[in-house]
Amino acid sequence: MEDSAGRERKSRSILIAGAGPAGLTAALELARRGFAPRIIDDGQGPTPLEESRALGINARTLTLLSPSGVTERIVAAAQSIMHFRIRSGAKVLADVDTRQVPGRFGAIHGLAQGATERLLIEALAVYGIAPEWQTSVVAETIADTRKPEVTLQRADGSMETVRPDILIGADGAHSAVRKALGAGFPGEALEAYFYIVDFRYAKPVDSHFAEITLCDPGMIGRLPVSSDVLRYISTREDFESRIVHPDVVAEKVWVSQFRIHFRHVEPMAKGNVFLAGDAAHIHSPAGARGMNLGIEDACWLAWLIAEGREEEYSALRIPAVKQVLKQTYGLTRLITMENGFAIAMRNLLAPRLLGFGPFRRRLLHGVAGYDTPKPPWIDWAE
Repeated sequence: MEDSAGRERKSRSILIAGAGPAGLTAALELARRGFAPRIIDDGQGPTPLEESRALGINARTLTLLSPSGVTERIVAAAQSIMHFRIRSGAKVLADVDTRQVPGRFGAIHGLAQGATERLLIEALAVYGIAPEWQTSVVAETIADTRKPEVTLQRADGSMETVRPDILIGADGAHSAVRKALGAGFPGEALEAYFYIVDFRYAKPVDSHFAEITLCDPGMIGRLPVSSDVLRYISTREDFESRIVHPDVVAEKVWVSQFRIHFRHVEPMAKGNVFLAGDAAHIHSPAGARGMNLGIEDACWLAWLIAEGREEEYSALRIPAVKQVLKQTYGLTRLITMENGFAIAMRNLLAPRLLGFGPFRRRLLHGVAGYDTPKPPWIDWAE
């Protein structure tokens, strides 16, 4: 039976800014624990399916979402990435079987971010909660972080002042909540640009592996989006002419480019204002950790709020964030190097390291997301 302290905690008002993967997960994890959070977003709806930035869903995320029932739906909709390959031209330098990671799930699955968001929204609707779209935080500053006051603006121009007991900023890299806190976002941007294109093929293609083809310099990555859509990502602007297509191209679905930033805020909370996901940290997509790390933030924060221990959030999450940023920085440097000697050494050593059992297991452990602290509220072996 729940005690009076537990009932009092669940009566607190909670506002979540941002209905991306981190914000939706926070709302869902709070809702299934008896809270009634309010979630807003300045967008018109979830991420368009044809413009999904994040694709990889690792085993840690699948474990975290299992109690909510979302995992089974994700696995049913996603592409199981069974192999990760490194090529140099037609030669396969390394082939890692991602199913060798221990636990209930393979190391990683592929599903468009927009599809993941829609599954989270469906699960949240069971609790009578839905994102309020086209509603943004416009507060210039949050003076009292113990009882934060912010102004919300809707698409019709109407304004609303709210004073939630808890405010969660999961509103992306340009977070209005983070800016209102006056929190810095230190870090650096790499000079190199990354280029993305998604192609839809005339018929289904092999979508159960991901690979990197080394171009010396540069690389082209191939990632599954769905059974008939593949994403190619590269450091070379001319990469489209180098793609070896597995079938007839039906259409070019999406094209984009971006610079990679490595930034994080510290601490990730002030008073009763908390930051999660891209609002708290951004980094390279190498290793497919971005969305997963944000979902992990949200799950930890929801659990801590339910336990009345939310003041521990920043101290618990910062080490994991720093670790992932360090790892993705190293991986990104490996694939963006231009020095001829360094490239030759990488191409020589990488296959040997990936063929070495302990190194391969450690790599898979990281790809699966199992290298961050195990959630104490889930009693499953990894």
